[in-house]
Amino acid sequence: MAVTQPTSRGERYWGSAKQQEQEKLLEVRDDIHQAILDEVEPKLLDTLSEEALMERIRGTTAEIAQRYRLALTLKTRERLYAAVRAELRGFGPLQELLNDASISEIMVNGAGQVHIERYGKLELTDVAFADDAHVRRIIEKIISPLGRWIDETSPMIDARLPDGSRVNAIIPPVVRNGPTITIRKFAEDPLTPADLINFGSVAEDMMELMRACVRARLNIVVSGGTGSGKTTTLNVLSSFIPPGQRIITIEDAAELQLRDDHVISLESRPPNLEGSGEVTIRQLMRNALRMRPDRIVVGEVRGGEALDMLQAMNTGHDGSLSTVHSNSPRDTLSRLETMVLMAGTELPSRAIREQITSALDLIIHQTRFSDGRRRLTHITEVQGIEGDTITLQDICRFEQQGTDEDGAVLGAHAYTGLRPKFAEKLLTQGIELPAGLTQTWTG
Repeated sequence: MAVTQPTSRGERYWGSAKQQEQEKLLEVRDDIHQAILDEVEPKLLDTLSEEALMERIRGTTAEIAQRYRLALTLKTRERLYAAVRAELRGFGPLQELLNDASISEIMVNGAGQVHIERYGKLELTDVAFADDAHVRRIIEKIISPLGRWIDETSPMIDARLPDGSRVNAIIPPVVRNGPTITIRKFAEDPLTPADLINFGSVAEDMMELMRACVRARLNIVVSGGTGSGKTTTLNVLSSFIPPGQRIITIEDAAELQLRDDHVISLESRPPNLEGSGEVTIRQLMRNALRMRPDRIVVGEVRGGEALDMLQAMNTGHDGSLSTVHSNSPRDTLSRLETMVLMAGTELPSRAIREQITSALDLIIHQTRFSDGRRRLTHITEVQGIEGDTITLQDICRFEQQGTDEDGAVLGAHAYTGLRPKFAEKLLTQGIELPAGLTQTWTG
């Protein structure tokens, strides 16, 4: 896939230097697409088998090519077939990128510029849309099955694809580049603990420590910046929940891929065109408490629902999990305190910090490094409160040791040697701690 900026629409889409010829092929693609829509209603297209659809595409392509008097090579015909099918049943020019498992993020910056993230690095692709209207059509195709809408009065939207990938779209007048789409892709098969160990994101005995903490029903928050791998880690932690427990997940857009047998997935809803019907994360949190949960998993805490989550953790719903955007374990506490205040409470800082200390047991912090790799950098225990300050203790952390000649970050995960307070809780439940942790204890 090219990583330099092409010079024409035809070159961007087809990767050819023959601009006039490729512009004509784009017109052919659009004409084939429109001819099929003129013959078959869009709703009926969905009822066609894959074989019947491709037969119609091939037949219409032959008719249009004859009209243009184009001599199409077999390779060009196949590309036309794929492009038209993507317009009819997929997501247009994005479909090929969505099918590429090595791509983790897709960023459409208007019709003529599409970037991707592959293995943590950004690349400019040779994919492009015909015009801004084409981008808008794809956005509508993504959100219409969800009963959502986007227009000048509501120019931003969060949605998801059928495979669970997260989509954000924003259109003019609030963006000057033209309609913009950002897609965070999720693999069909979630990453496993073994995958994260093999990638070097976490050490094996640290993974065993996290498994033990989940089994012991510690309340855990996964923190980190955007794109640091918080949702992936939350999925892995959720996989450690013993079978036979009722799990309630609460998210803005359903992204978690829990494989347990007893999972109830709740999703917030924006207001409709009349401004009514909104269901917030806070409302879902309160309702979840009436659903007899063994565990509550909140995809991301970003507002006043932080208070409801802390109260749930403090009222018998041990073993709850969530994620928070922050830059460090200490910053996570400040963020939680700020979000509690967003609930409109008049609680003093001391009372909020006591709530956080009582509710939260562990902070697992993620960082995305300059080489694009995501690593777990801290497993930190929330120990208590002294005066007005919450005391934290790192159990283990990633110690960076520089970079190599290719820019890859060097370092290793290591225990701090400090004995966590939760150790006794785990041992009394018969849950073994990693030998590597216990051997480092100095107290």
